[in-house]
Amino acid sequence: MSGPRAGLSPRRVLAVAGRVLTQVRRDRRTLAMLLVLPCLLMTLLWWLWSDVPGGLFDRVGPALLAVFPFFVMFLVTSVTTLRERTGGTLERLLAMPMGRLDFLVGYAVAFALLAAAQSVLAVGVSVGLLDLDVRGPLWLLTVVAVADAVLGTALGLCVSAFARTEFQAVQFMPAVVVPQILLCGLLVPRDEMPPVLATVGDLLPLSFAVDAMSGLSRSTATGEVWQDVAVVAAFAVALLGVGAATLRRRTP
Repeated sequence: MSGPRAGLSPRRVLAVAGRVLTQVRRDRRTLAMLLVLPCLLMTLLWWLWSDVPGGLFDRVGPALLAVFPFFVMFLVTSVTTLRERTGGTLERLLAMPMGRLDFLVGYAVAFALLAAAQSVLAVGVSVGLLDLDVRGPLWLLTVVAVADAVLGTALGLCVSAFARTEFQAVQFMPAVVVPQILLCGLLVPRDEMPPVLATVGDLLPLSFAVDAMSGLSRSTATGEVWQDVAVVAAFAVALLGVGAATLRRRTP
């Protein structure tokens, strides 16, 4: 019988986070996807739009710095967490004095650290090498990118609780990620969308992330940016709560 699981334990959370980071460090393909892929995608789009007049990369680039970390972290987190459950690792961990919230928060901490490294690299490449025009403070741009990646992590953790196979986890992407990319204002400004779509877009968490990035690209004012970051953080916490409430020990 398992021991008591009284609330969230920092020691257990750090133990899970350390274990996840060790696993990712040994998986070079996943590590490359987390750290290198967003930089490569930003470079590809800069190259693609280099001859397009009107500074398209400067207009769209900040929003992409919100979308790419969100997308990559969702994909990696959902598949990795589901693999833990289907392989029986989660069942063994929860047989010890460890609760579901310990497991999920530990994963969130580990991927938040990876998200920080990912965001520093992506922002550094975009601003330092690709000359992305940003008027706001670069450190805050990095903070927003980290918040976006943590949001993708929390959503991936939440979605993994409802999938039975890794393929099913990937199938959730068109349902929960693609609509947010379409309605966040990246392709069409939300104030130019049909009213119903604009209303839905205004309520999606990725829209707040894109608004924060776009605000930093246009102005040095940071008040509204911090409000958007707070909303993104609130969504991430809520998603972790849903994931903890619905997470199963193993896949039937």
